[in-house]
Amino acid sequence: MNHKKLLVPLLLIYLLFSFACVYIVLPEDLGSAAPASSEGWSAIVTGVSPTAGGDLHIDLTLRNDTGDWSAMQAAAGKPAVLAPSGGSKSNCETVLVSSGGHRLAPGFQMRGYTGGTKAEPVTQLIYIECAAAGAVSGGKLTLDYSYVTGQYNYYEQEKNKVDDQLEINLDTVVTDLAYPIGQAMDGLVQPQDIQIVGLNKVLLTLTGVQRSPAGLEFAWQTENPGEYPSYVHIGNPPVIGADGILYGYYETPDLASVPLTPAGDKTTWSTQVTVPPDVGGLYILLSVETGKSRLFANYVIDIMDK
Repeated sequence: MNHKKLLVPLLLIYLLFSFACVYIVLPEDLGSAAPASSEGWSAIVTGVSPTAGGDLHIDLTLRNDTGDWSAMQAAAGKPAVLAPSGGSKSNCETVLVSSGGHRLAPGFQMRGYTGGTKAEPVTQLIYIECAAAGAVSGGKLTLDYSYVTGQYNYYEQEKNKVDDQLEINLDTVVTDLAYPIGQAMDGLVQPQDIQIVGLNKVLLTLTGVQRSPAGLEFAWQTENPGEYPSYVHIGNPPVIGADGILYGYYETPDLASVPLTPAGDKTTWSTQVTVPPDVGGLYILLSVETGKSRLFANYVIDIMDK
């Protein structure tokens, strides 16, 4: 009997049984780029109303239609342009349109984020205001913006950057949007008990989620199978839920400190995020240092039952 031929199927059986009870997510493609079929971001009008001063206020929901993880922001210092049907164009100087620095999962949609400062955070809704403009039948808004796609890379922060323009029809107002998933993608959302392979093959696990009066506390564990100590940065992961607000003040994920995981050992720590107690349907938007230092892969973790 050829023992080498017998060894191959036995090895395959062993591997299948070894991993049958372990849900491990490997890092995403480290060379990911903007998909060829990307449609950029979409803006959905959820309300049009006059302000107390007589301006036109337009509430917006942003949806990531790039097909990849993406962050967007309106072009700095450029107004939106209002074009009424049969009228002259005018500039709208108040433009608060952004993902708040965060990369949003593909197909997800948001109507606000945590803004302000780290010391004094506030909930910033997404909207545009046009001075001294009444409700405009058949009106359209155009807005210059840019977006980046894929993993966050500290050394190439504007990799895959695209300049684009939003065209917004003011006659189409949608008041019954469901958040945060606008268009579901197969395999995107992961269960809470996944193990994620981070930098230097360190395994990251979310071991617990607790509600507190101030929000949520996440318990994390890393397990290092290697021969050398290792760090795996995850930042301070934000959450988004059924109200469409992305909670968690944005900082680049490499800034938050994490404990060192010794070789052949485990370590634990926690992160917190401020979320109102009545907000449910929550998902964590997690960035995990993987592949190489300061390169972060992205994951959605379902914590809807918390």
